[in-house]
Amino acid sequence: MKNIVLLGFMGTGKSIIGRRLAVELGSRFVDTDHHIEKMAKKRIPQIFADEGESHFRKLEEQAVAEVAAWEGYVISTGGGVVLNPKNMEALGRNGIFVALTARPEVILKRVQRRAGERPLLQGPDPLGNITRLLTEREKFYADSKVKVDTSDIHIEESVRCIVERISQLTGATT
Repeated sequence: MKNIVLLGFMGTGKSIIGRRLAVELGSRFVDTDHHIEKMAKKRIPQIFADEGESHFRKLEEQAVAEVAAWEGYVISTGGGVVLNPKNMEALGRNGIFVALTARPEVILKRVQRRAGERPLLQGPDPLGNITRLLTEREKFYADSKVKVDTSDIHIEESVRCIVERISQLTGATT
């Protein structure tokens, strides 16, 4: 069974939707960011602070290569996973890409509670940073077979949309 690979910017719901989607599909769930933290034995903000983003991206590539080889998983990826072609190639070999999107102001509202844990949102203009990063990354989400804007729908509705669209793609019934 192919993996379902959730792509998208931070705050679009990849982790929470991924967990619920895995339950709905009777699959297992893995979050690549949590996998990285287990590998490094430290939280992502600490990795960024101690070794920097380039070291984090190397760990991310290792984690992605590992989980991409698994079968039948719902994989929640970190927001920047799309920046590395090796990540996308590995995940695409046995995965169906699902892009979750949301409007910048919705993302900001969702992530503000944990702003200190979001190294890429440090600085005086987090909304501007979100908008800039979304613009830079939108081309990476364009080829996803399934796209869901989570701005105005609940988790359950997002899961239902994903299940329906994947069923249409694969011809499977759930």
